Amino acid sequence: MATLYDLLGVSDDASDADIKRAYRRAAMKAHPDRNMGREASAHAQFQELKEAYAILSDPAQRSVYDAVYAEEMGRLAREQEEEARLQEAARQEAYARHVAVAMRFAEQGYNRDVVFGALLAGDCETELAGRIADGALALHRSRQADNAMPREAGEPGEATPPSATHRATDEASRNADDRRHANFFSAIWHGMFGLHP
Repeated sequence: MATLYDLLGVSDDASDADIKRAYRRAAMKAHPDRNMGREASAHAQFQELKEAYAILSDPAQRSVYDAVYAEEMGRLAREQEEEARLQEAARQEAYARHVAVAMRFAEQGYNRDVVFGALLAGDCETELAGRIADGALALHRSRQADNAMPREAGEPGEATPPSATHRATDEASRNADDRRHANFFSAIWHGMFGLHP
């Protein structure tokens, strides 16, 4: 935000003599008689300079201006800090939401393309969606690996050999998952391109 000091080209701690000198120099450049062909804009600039000098050359007006300006600058700084804080909170909330979506899809067994597509559908930026998808799938795989590690005999939660019933249930579950993945991917594909089976 430009100040009256900026308009005259001096610092806010300039002396009265510096302000007077700067005003004369700026007024000479902006005077309408010296700006043939652009008199209207020169006249407007000249008037601004006169008003700035009138305020800054009067000690009482200058002190009021400085106090008001300092208060306004403080208010603007506080507003900018609050806006930045709200933006950061919103960014973190969106990130947590994207991670939750990615983890949910990864835990359901979807591949990277589906996880990535779900994130893009949730308004996640492309590069961030790729990183989150990769991270969620890596975390899911590491959890699966931890759960699949053989346990020592007598250790709590010791794995027992799967029975024929368990194998049949797992097979049916995998087939259902495959169909669900195909249906989900098909729905996304048809939704994106307007194709219908």
